Amino acid sequence: MSIRYLRLRKLLFIAFLLAASTVFSSATTLSGTVTNGTTGKPSVGDQVVLIKLSSGMEEVGHAKTDSQGKFSFNVENGNSPYLVRAIHQDVTYHTPAPPGTVTVDLKVYDVAPKLDSVNVVADIMYVQAGQGRLGITRVFAVDNSSQPPRTEMNESPFEFYLPDGAEIDEAQAQTAGGQPLVVSPTPQAQKGRYGFDFPLRPGQTQFQVTYHLNYSGKATLDPKLIYPLEHFVVILPKSITFTPSETGVYQNQQTPNQPDALAAIVSNAKPGQKLAFQVSGEGMLQQAQEQQGGGAGSTAGDTRPGGGLGAPIDAPDPLDKYRVYILIGFGAILVGGAVFIVLRARSVKVTGAMTPSGVPAERASAPAVASVAAGASPAGATSLGHGSMLMQGLKEELFQLELEHKQGKISDEEYAKTKSALDQTLARALKRNG
Repeated sequence: MSIRYLRLRKLLFIAFLLAASTVFSSATTLSGTVTNGTTGKPSVGDQVVLIKLSSGMEEVGHAKTDSQGKFSFNVENGNSPYLVRAIHQDVTYHTPAPPGTVTVDLKVYDVAPKLDSVNVVADIMYVQAGQGRLGITRVFAVDNSSQPPRTEMNESPFEFYLPDGAEIDEAQAQTAGGQPLVVSPTPQAQKGRYGFDFPLRPGQTQFQVTYHLNYSGKATLDPKLIYPLEHFVVILPKSITFTPSETGVYQNQQTPNQPDALAAIVSNAKPGQKLAFQVSGEGMLQQAQEQQGGGAGSTAGDTRPGGGLGAPIDAPDPLDKYRVYILIGFGAILVGGAVFIVLRARSVKVTGAMTPSGVPAERASAPAVASVAAGASPAGATSLGHGSMLMQGLKEELFQLELEHKQGKISDEEYAKTKSALDQTLARALKRNG
């Protein structure tokens, strides 16, 4: 046996050891515990699903919690991001498992068909008009403060009205700390009334619906409240004339960090109250930007007597507690939440979306691991600049594209074409932002 052959065999053996060590080092065990947040005890017998995010929401593991609420998965690649889903009483709960994670904990809650401690705390309507269309995005924030905490789930936990002739462009639901999930509003027995088949988990749930109407330059809108509210808010460009049907109902105020928009507010709004209003003219909402030292009542740059439409500087700001919702709404409109703005028809209409496990998507939240792992929350949206908001929107669109492709809702050809365009746009945005 020649020395050259022995040396070659030794090199091959070393290469094999190195390759094997790399493979085995990435394999690991991901374990965790599911706790019932209603009882404070381990949740026994819940199904737990491991989802590999880098493979387009691929389910790579299934387990059930034992008598201690524990579960474990053998993870082939510990350097990949995962999502852990626990299903309790037909409602799903998620937690991200970033690369390198070896243990996670989830909290689930018992389900009740109706809870008295669920309240709608904000209802904000964004109005825009142009090119023969009236575009509206409506954002609702719902608080579930039940004690002990429980999830409200029935056929339609949250409902709202749409005007005659409205065409829905997009609808989303989002749990606290999660990413928006595309949902499909369900028509109810009463004409113009729709509902979301989406569980109201403890904490806050946000709903958003974007729709459009044909527009000839003037229209009358009636929000038709179903739930009592602390404040109902209409936000629109100042170039659009806002005329309430009844005087003294709305209070006009400058919107936070948005000098070119007007907020019309109704405090302590109640179902059945006459809140109809007329709009005329055209205009688009501009980007909401944080201003140095400027609040909702700031009059910086406003030379009109008394600061224009804003409240006196010492007066309480009714919009202050909804600042986050307002900025999130602006972000949703500007980064892709309002299909109306770009006036394009969606090539894919999402209806009855299903998660990879077959659970209706309306009963699941699918946070993107990149933002959740970094501790992102809805409030974090207030600090995003234009470039960052664009990149975040592109990333969310890529996430949704992967989900729809995995579910077979778009063809391979359309997926490849759309993903290529999004990748190029994202690359340019990243380059601009260094």
